[in-house]
Amino acid sequence: MKSDSSMPVSKGKVVTAVFLKDVQIELRSRVVTNQVLPFAGLVMVMFAFALDNDDVLQRVAGGLVWLATLFSLLIIVQRSFAIDTADGALDSLRVAGIELSAVFFGKAIALAAKLVALEIVLIFSALVLYRVDVNATGVVLLVTCVFCATSGLAFVGTLYGGLTAGAKGRETLLPLLLLPVVAPVLIAATRATEAAFGSGGAQTSEGWAWIGLLAVFAAVFGVGGSLAFGSLIDE
Repeated sequence: MKSDSSMPVSKGKVVTAVFLKDVQIELRSRVVTNQVLPFAGLVMVMFAFALDNDDVLQRVAGGLVWLATLFSLLIIVQRSFAIDTADGALDSLRVAGIELSAVFFGKAIALAAKLVALEIVLIFSALVLYRVDVNATGVVLLVTCVFCATSGLAFVGTLYGGLTAGAKGRETLLPLLLLPVVAPVLIAATRATEAAFGSGGAQTSEGWAWIGLLAVFAAVFGVGGSLAFGSLIDE
């Protein structure tokens, strides 16, 4: 009879353990609250002063929210994988025979949780600084947009974070690889958010087609990322 130590660990337990590990690291280091949130808030405030026109700000509010999210995503991903690389966590998981697709989903969920917290602050900032209004149907569209867009960003961020984790110059390599890939998310999330905000006379119904694109993007990178993550880490 095999001992408990030799029994394979279920994927669900690995996902949960990786998720909790990343969340605990964040709670101790508070990188998101002490560095990323102030940075993203500063971006929103600087745009408010730079444009200095209520009509323009209301039209571009959706795009500014997601631009600030993308810039913050780079910081969060680099920080997360820098810690794993420094303490050899990914190497230890690989040697231990842990299912790396479960590691992928655990890190992606943790990244998504951080992004959602950030996006709530950014959307609230847009409502206050840019004076945009959201009705009940707009709230439903906005929540769906945040869920789908964040899922896609988390999957892509985790995948490319793993790809560049051990590379030299990863601080500059990650943006070069990541930003072109997430361009569809930026465009679709911006259009959906503009529809939720009613920017430029946009109707809420116009945003649902963009939600479909975000959902497809998240599904493709969720499946593709889980399959490719292990080979990327091995390399």
